[in-house]
Amino acid sequence: MKVSFAKMSESTAEDWGIIMQEQKAFVSKLPDRIISHLELLRGDYGGFPVDRFEHSLQTAHSAAEGGEDEEYIVCALLHDIGDTLGSTNHPDVAAAILQPFVSEANHWMVKHHGIFQGYNFFHYLGLDRNMRENYRDSEHFERTERFITKYDDPAFDEKAKKIPLSLFEPMVRNVFCKPKNSLYKDAFDAD
Repeated sequence: MKVSFAKMSESTAEDWGIIMQEQKAFVSKLPDRIISHLELLRGDYGGFPVDRFEHSLQTAHSAAEGGEDEEYIVCALLHDIGDTLGSTNHPDVAAAILQPFVSEANHWMVKHHGIFQGYNFFHYLGLDRNMRENYRDSEHFERTERFITKYDDPAFDEKAKKIPLSLFEPMVRNVFCKPKNSLYKDAFDAD
């Protein structure tokens, strides 16, 4: 079903009732689209010892083994999902996808993980490895530093046990079931 206005300024409450019904159905399929997009990272090694898909699974598995909560584990799984479309700003892309569904702390961690991971290699590229120090005053600095040290940095092990994506699919579905940090959050609550 669709509405017939040519300009939003000509829309009616009835139109928006129809649109929101369609949007709720579309958003309900977001976890499927995210899982499909994550699978695009298969076979993309970029010179690394494991492909980006395996790196994502290793990071999430380590976070799960480390006792992190479901939302954190999903952030670990999706922290590099932006590599396909945002090759030069993948943390921003991943953070934008996650922002409506996760806490500010987890959003900040994903958004800044690239600069924090840079501590381990920026100096080889002629960049300042201490760039993360610009964020030292953030209340999320230690959380992000810990994410890199415990989960992201060691997740390039080609000898690690292979973990199936299916292990994380229910978590992705739970985290993405309803936006909680969105301008439209209340609109998704209404029936």
